[in-house]
Amino acid sequence: MQQYLKAAFFTFFLVLTGCASLMDSYEKPQVSITSFSLAPQSQAASLTFLIGLRVVNPNRVALPIYGMSYSVEIDDQRILSGAEPDLPEVPAYGSAEFTVSASPDLLGSARLISQLLSGKQDSLHYRFTAKFDVGRLLPFITLEEEGEFGFGSTSIDPAY
Repeated sequence: MQQYLKAAFFTFFLVLTGCASLMDSYEKPQVSITSFSLAPQSQAASLTFLIGLRVVNPNRVALPIYGMSYSVEIDDQRILSGAEPDLPEVPAYGSAEFTVSASPDLLGSARLISQLLSGKQDSLHYRFTAKFDVGRLLPFITLEEEGEFGFGSTSIDPAY
């Protein structure tokens, strides 16, 4: 019995060491927004937006995405949020593109409109946050993209 306990402990130690070494060489995937539009089936009573995403995996192993939650904030007001299950796997050293749907946050949107109507701003700060579930062996991956929208300008200046 004692031999089995020693063998189980040794196996557990090897697995733990292997996982730790994987985490040291693991690079965080990059996410970028490729499109943003109103869903064709949207109605005034229940708007739905479609957000196109591209995920780049810089690692030597494929990245399964079991699900994700996400939000879009403008000037610290959450205006859109959503969650998606069962997204495509991102191949090793590759990328995957997919579309997720998001619903507006009525109170956050109302605060933002009120803020905009005050006319005191030259630009708006945006933040897209996504939390990916990539399985039990790796922790959740949280990614953020943020930048500024300037009024009177057609460009978006990402903040790095």
